[in-house]
Amino acid sequence: MFGHAGDGNLHTAFFSAPDDAAQIEVLTDFNRQVVLKALELGGTCTGEHGVGMGKQQYLVAEHGLASVALMRQIKQLLDPRAILNPGKVVSGVAIGN
Repeated sequence: MFGHAGDGNLHTAFFSAPDDAAQIEVLTDFNRQVVLKALELGGTCTGEHGVGMGKQQYLVAEHGLASVALMRQIKQLLDPRAILNPGKVVSGVAIGN
């Protein structure tokens, strides 16, 4: 774990052999526990660089279903063809997808 804790931003980094499925599963579960604990303590699943692909699954836990639905509606309004960062953060918003 490293970061710039003065502004409350901590980063976790996990390393494993890319072909070790068991180890990756353990680390994935540990990452889930870290994120859920951060949310429980009033923190966020995001950092100064945004949500990213790895944290999309925690948006509803952090912000609620209604807020994420609103984010998707705004994304649809501003990017109806889903050409800006396709598949990122609020994925599945393109008309016809």
